[in-house]
Amino acid sequence: MKAVQVTRFGEPGVLTLTELPDPAPGPGQIAIDVTHAAVGLIDAYIRQGLYKDRDGLPQPPYVPGLEVAGTVRALGEGVTGFAPGEKVVALSSGDGRGGYASVFLADQAHVVSTEGHAIDPALAVAVIPNALMAHVALTSAIRTSAGESVLVHGALGALAAAFPGIARQLGASRVVGTVRTERMGAAAATKLPYDTVVDSARLPGALDGERFDVIVDPVGGLVRTQSLELLAPSGRLLLVGNASGDWNHGGIDGNRIWYGNFTVTGFNAGGYLPAHPETFAPAARAALQAATDGLADVEIETFPLADAATAHQRLEDHSANGRIVLTV
Repeated sequence: MKAVQVTRFGEPGVLTLTELPDPAPGPGQIAIDVTHAAVGLIDAYIRQGLYKDRDGLPQPPYVPGLEVAGTVRALGEGVTGFAPGEKVVALSSGDGRGGYASVFLADQAHVVSTEGHAIDPALAVAVIPNALMAHVALTSAIRTSAGESVLVHGALGALAAAFPGIARQLGASRVVGTVRTERMGAAAATKLPYDTVVDSARLPGALDGERFDVIVDPVGGLVRTQSLELLAPSGRLLLVGNASGDWNHGGIDGNRIWYGNFTVTGFNAGGYLPAHPETFAPAARAALQAATDGLADVEIETFPLADAATAHQRLEDHSANGRIVLTV
């Protein structure tokens, strides 16, 4: 099979197209002929070596990629409910046998059938895994109730873009986003179900004193600190990433959390989903419905598999227009 490997930790140029043996599915696994593989910021962080000392994460040489779309190639022993040729989306376990490849092995528990749904596979891989994670985050990591207001920082980012649609499904009364100044034009044209999107550089004034029951923060840095000023009493701040790349920010004021009766919760899908497998199936149904209903329509840029390094560079210099997907 064709695959892109990270040959060593470093710059995007370490991504190398190569040939590897076709993998065969083991018990409980599904082999997938990949047509599309999503590219995420976490792929870049792992490639850069930011997590190189953490247990369970891959070491070079490895194949990156956490999300794929394609068709079922073969079923491992004990797998039921799927058939060869069936259209699917799947998530990786993050073990270094990832989705930047023409054949991908997935655990049956992490595969979602899209058969019978008129969803373009590029859109499917771009939105369904993230919408699944957004549903788990808003229903299990924290509890979001109908009628609540939600603020999403980095509103057009890969994971962030999944939250407004899922929040709408859950009955949110108002959903607001924030983006960097240079992204305001794209925000004005987005089809995502935000009530409004404001410039994060103008926080908190841009919101005219509005407070939110739930704030989703995949950005970190100063935006994270400012979020406490934007929480309603007993509000919840959900930390889902650090796209700012600010790993040394001073953090948030514990006394303000105490005084405002706030809750601050971290949600790392790679650690949360394996510990809470019961959340996957209902979240997958919700994600598929969100995609079908047009609640997660994002801009997508596609690159051929051989241009994975270019795709990573686009992520790192913040020049990507929406989600980046590799075509296999």
